[in-house]
Amino acid sequence: MKQWYEALFENYARAYDKEPFVQGTAGECDFIERETGGDRSLRVLDIGCGTGRHSIELAKRGYGVTGVDLSANQLERAKAKALEAGVAVDFRKQDARALTFSGEFDLAVMLCEGGFSLMETDEMNFEILRNATKALKDDGKFIFTALNGLFPLFNSVREFYESAQKEGHSRCKDCSFDLMTFRDHNTTVFEDDSGRKRELKCDERYYAPSEITWLLKTLGYRTIDIFGAKLGAYSRNDKLTTSDFEMLVVAEK
Repeated sequence: MKQWYEALFENYARAYDKEPFVQGTAGECDFIERETGGDRSLRVLDIGCGTGRHSIELAKRGYGVTGVDLSANQLERAKAKALEAGVAVDFRKQDARALTFSGEFDLAVMLCEGGFSLMETDEMNFEILRNATKALKDDGKFIFTALNGLFPLFNSVREFYESAQKEGHSRCKDCSFDLMTFRDHNTTVFEDDSGRKRELKCDERYYAPSEITWLLKTLGYRTIDIFGAKLGAYSRNDKLTTSDFEMLVVAEK
């Protein structure tokens, strides 16, 4: 039986590219460039690359990028967009829980819940972090976002989704947050690329900053910095608060 995140991305590439939460690509890549010091010789791995928005933008800026995703449909769209943009990106269908890379990349990025936090168990989510770490060189850097576990403790996830939804885009309903597991259960309503209305029962894991720090420390990272993740405007100046729906993590080996 397919998991919800597999079913969601079966035929949802063009519609996904129109969602409001994926419109901050250029600003997010500006942050990545600041973190790389603009060194175009660095090799970048984009985990859960989806339709390739970060991969393609970084390739346009001169970086060598490999993008991996579980969805063949998303990758097909990514390849078409890269061809249209006139850039070369090495897109591959891989499961982030079982990546085949070892010590090959200077930087790994995993943005907008690129696999991590979507898995059905904590062990699977940890495997994604472990595999991303294994793919990095000894002095590599890992930049990713995760759902901020502090947010649901002080805010209503349901009200957040309602305030963020726009006409013609996906929406979430029937939200419930489990304090024992830090998991949000909801029903996502969306229209796929065939114009078919669909509903999926989804289950996402929120993480406390201290959990992320501990997980990364066990993987051997020397420095771990966590910030608030502002759509399209990532910055080290944004201290993580209880109002941030997502956190931005920058870890160095």
